Amino acid sequence: MRVALGLRYWGGAYHGWQSQPSGQTVQDRLEHALGQLLNDTPPRVMCAGRTDTGVHALQQVVHFDTEADRPLQAWVRGTNRYLPSDVAVQWAQLVPPSFHARGSAQSRRYAYVLLQSPVRPSLEHGRVGWVFQPLNLHAMAHALQIVLGTHDFSSFRAAQCQAASPVKTLHQASVKQVGAYLRFDFEADAFLHHMIRNILGCVLQVGKGNRPATWLHEVLAARNRDAAAPTFAAEGLYFLGPVYAPHWGLPTHEPQGWLPGD
Repeated sequence: MRVALGLRYWGGAYHGWQSQPSGQTVQDRLEHALGQLLNDTPPRVMCAGRTDTGVHALQQVVHFDTEADRPLQAWVRGTNRYLPSDVAVQWAQLVPPSFHARGSAQSRRYAYVLLQSPVRPSLEHGRVGWVFQPLNLHAMAHALQIVLGTHDFSSFRAAQCQAASPVKTLHQASVKQVGAYLRFDFEADAFLHHMIRNILGCVLQVGKGNRPATWLHEVLAARNRDAAAPTFAAEGLYFLGPVYAPHWGLPTHEPQGWLPGD
């Protein structure tokens, strides 16, 4: 049978999602926990969206195949028994063999939480990005509108990106202020490696007054990573989850009330 799980995790302690020889990734920890639960060789899990070092997830969806017959609640509580405290399965559901956590996703959603304050984060350390300069919200909103739509995002692509094509469709790119925080929301059919953090690096240059919003046109047109700003910090980035067609019957949105602006 094929099982889908929804996970939440804090990414600060891990070298991203994807399995590495160090074993210090979310995938490694999840597969180890499943192996402990089943008392057998761990199943290989596939995720909806790979997250980088320091990036968090409110609704990571994975699937795996198994011959083990367990109640759905056992996949949740039993797996969590063997997971570290900063990773937890939220739900489990049986899905047909045609379901694929990554391939069946229609789009993916992320949020970035940024603290704008003259003083660095303390309680929010590792959970928000930070700038100490005042930012122009209107100018940043204008810059984000420029990258909406279907583009070649090569200028925002990390050198190690493995995507077959740099052409992606960005359905949402917005920013709003919530007290001392700025929340950026993004949705696309798929994202390139570091794409959001590279876009954010450019948008913050606009917000600080170092560049005009129209500079984003030039960066896009260049199709060259050197044309863009440096990659911004990972700590404030949250994978909100994939969006699936309703017929799969899976949760498609993260639990509300956790991030500023929910």
